[in-house]
Amino acid sequence: MPTYKIAVIPGDGIGKEVVPEGIRVLEAAGRRFGISFTWNEFPWNCENYTRTGRMMPEDGIQQLRDHDAVFLGAVGFPGVPDHVSLWGLLIPIRRLMRQYVNVRPVRMLKGMASPLKNRGPADIDFIIVRENNEGEYSQIGGRLYSGTEEEMAVQESVFTRKGVDRVIRYAFELARTREEKHVTSATKSNGIIHTMPFWDERFAAMANEFPDIRTDQYHIDILTAHFVLHPNWFDVVVGSNLFADILSDLGPAVAGSIGIAPSANINPTREYPSMFEPVHGSAPDIAGKGIANPIAQIWSGAMMLEHLGHPEAAAVVENAIETVLQNTALRTPDMGGGTTTAEMGKAIAEAI
Repeated sequence: MPTYKIAVIPGDGIGKEVVPEGIRVLEAAGRRFGISFTWNEFPWNCENYTRTGRMMPEDGIQQLRDHDAVFLGAVGFPGVPDHVSLWGLLIPIRRLMRQYVNVRPVRMLKGMASPLKNRGPADIDFIIVRENNEGEYSQIGGRLYSGTEEEMAVQESVFTRKGVDRVIRYAFELARTREEKHVTSATKSNGIIHTMPFWDERFAAMANEFPDIRTDQYHIDILTAHFVLHPNWFDVVVGSNLFADILSDLGPAVAGSIGIAPSANINPTREYPSMFEPVHGSAPDIAGKGIANPIAQIWSGAMMLEHLGHPEAAAVVENAIETVLQNTALRTPDMGGGTTTAEMGKAIAEAI
C-alpha cells in the first residue's frame, strides 16, 4: 500500500472548514484504492501572523520540502492586509518550491446550472494554465514621496524566456493529452508594448514545435467576452500570472460556481512538492457558519491524487462529486440550497 506524507495548511476562514472535508473524501478514496496518507497539519495563517509577526516560520519551506504534496485551504482574514498574508505564505511557497505552473480546470459538472443560457456540460470543459512564478506579480518596484501630491508607485513586470517557455510548453504538452488538441494564448500585445509582444513571439515559437496542436490567441479584453459568449471554443488556455488569474475566476463562474473551482500549483520537475488548493478565497463573511462549499477543496484533492500517480482514484472522486451534484436536495448556499459543508463532504465520501 503506497503511503503519502501530506502537509496540510487549513489557513484562514473557510479553509478550516473545507480542508477536513477534503481529507474525509481522500481517506474514502484511499480505502477503496489501497492508498494511505499521513497528514501533518501546520497552523500557518493570519492568526499566527498576529501572534508572531510571520505567516509561517523562517524555516517553513524546509519543513514542507520532505512531504509528497501540500494541501492548502485558504489565506487571508480581516485585520491583516491581503498583500501581507499572500506574500507571507502563498507566494513564497509557490516561488521557493518552484511551482511555476498553476493548473485550473473549468468544467460544468453534471448537476450544475450555468448562468449562461442554454449551456450544458458539453459546452464548458477546458483548462487554464497560469504562469505562476513571475509575470506581473513581481516584487520589483516601489513608491516615492508617499503622502504628498507627488506620490508615485512603480510596479515592474518580469517575463523571462525560461519562465515563459516552460509554462507555454506545459500547456502544449497538456493539450496533446486531450481530445481537442487546441491551445489558446491570452495576450494584450496591442497595448502592452514590451512583455506581451515577447509572450506572443515565444508562443509562436513553441507552436512550431507542436504542429499537431491547433492554436489561436486573443487579447485579454475580448477573451473575457468569449469566455461568456463562446465557452465551447476553448480547450487549453495559457496566460501570464495576472491574465490567467483573472480568467480562472471568470471560467468557474460561467460554469456555475466559483465554489467548485480547484487548482494545482505544479513543480513539474518534482524537485519540490506541489500544492493543491481551491481557487476561492477565505470568505470571512461566511467563515464559521459551516455553509462553505467544499467541492473546490475536494476536487483539488482529486488533482493531488492524479499528480501522485493515481488517475483512477482521481476520476472516482470527480465522478462522486458529479453524482452528488445531480441530487438537487444537496446544495450549499452558493448553489441555492441549505446543505452544510460537512453534509456535502459526507455525501461525496459515501458516493465513493
